Amino acid sequence: MRSLHWRLLSGATAAILLALCVAWLFMTLLFERHLERRLETELTRDGLRLVAALELGPGQVPLIDPEPMDPRLQTPAGGYYWQVSSPAGAARSRSLWDADLPAPTHAPTGDWTLRRADGPYGEQVSVLERQVTPDARGPRVLVQLAQDRAPLTVARDEFGRELALFLFVLWLVLSAAAWLQVRLGLHPLSRIRGDLALLRDSARARLPGARLREIQPLTDAINSLADARERDLELARHRAADLAHGLKTPLSAIAAQSRRAREVGAGEAADGLDRAVAAIRRTIDAELAHARAATIRDARGGDTEVRAVVERLVTVIEHTDKGGQLAFTVDVPAGLRLAVQPEDLSEILGAVLENAARHARRQVRIAGNAGPQWTTIAIEDDGPGFAADRTEDSIVRGGRLDESGSGSGLGLSIARELAEATGGRLKLSSSPLGGALVRFEWSAP
Repeated sequence: MRSLHWRLLSGATAAILLALCVAWLFMTLLFERHLERRLETELTRDGLRLVAALELGPGQVPLIDPEPMDPRLQTPAGGYYWQVSSPAGAARSRSLWDADLPAPTHAPTGDWTLRRADGPYGEQVSVLERQVTPDARGPRVLVQLAQDRAPLTVARDEFGRELALFLFVLWLVLSAAAWLQVRLGLHPLSRIRGDLALLRDSARARLPGARLREIQPLTDAINSLADARERDLELARHRAADLAHGLKTPLSAIAAQSRRAREVGAGEAADGLDRAVAAIRRTIDAELAHARAATIRDARGGDTEVRAVVERLVTVIEHTDKGGQLAFTVDVPAGLRLAVQPEDLSEILGAVLENAARHARRQVRIAGNAGPQWTTIAIEDDGPGFAADRTEDSIVRGGRLDESGSGSGLGLSIARELAEATGGRLKLSSSPLGGALVRFEWSAP
């Protein structure tokens, strides 16, 4: 996947590398230019000494007395040469032997001039030259000094290699600094990514204000989008609830017509109407449960005493025809509390208790327990339990299972959805009582 982090880092390292390569090139050229200026200074100094020792001998032939004593000038092909020439003849250093320095196309007269040329022995040399007039009545004399450029080239290459090694290490250091800068620069975005998890869990959550003004427009845009999403969700929930409640009145009318049909002897038609009404009511209850679960997700929290809620539900169920025939056992510690709203916990446990009471033979047991990081509530009965060939997912899905006598169905589906909305989960197993065991588990936030 494309990464803004690696794009910024690669761009920074490439830019630094390019800048350092350009710096290496220009610094090498500057160093070479510095060496040439030093060479020009040394040659000019020796050139002035030659001019000071210059005189014209018989026939206007130039003579140097005394000659410079540099050892390189005394060694043939020693790499350092001088030559003084006039139309009448020339004097040269012993290092030239019988060779000549290259003559210029235009010899300067005002000042010393440095140029590159091919040397007398095939090497490249730097030639410093100037025309002087030692005698006002004599001819002009060309004074030349030349030095082999090989030492300069070696010094430049050594400098270039050492500089390249230094700049490479500098590139690594600057790349590490660029990596750190990119990480620090993008760190606020990683915080936004963490805050976005809150938006995923709750439509009412919003991103906190950004500490950087460059990030604030992004935060404002995301919060505006969250506002629009919350409005749309709220509108959809209201419409679903209105539709569900609006259908209850026609369903009641259809149920009344079913009773009249049964009274006049149309029992088969009445049974068909009753099944259709029951199916529609289950669908309505499921949709209302979905809307309720979404509301719970948006407003998590609470501090509920579990035993009080359980006892209230048991009292209600005991006043029903089937509930009055059952023995309810409540084994929930008095101090057990759960971070769920009381009405939400009532809906979660109530759906399962109704199923348990409907299918139990003689008893229903509710137990609660808690640990350092968890809380569990278990509801079990002595009914027929779950079929051995049914998976947990197929049991909880609901549908027409309430009519199958399996002790499961739509109530479990609603309970699981509401439990998950509060951060819990539902597990099914067989009870030691012989029926179904439904266990709810919540982890500590």
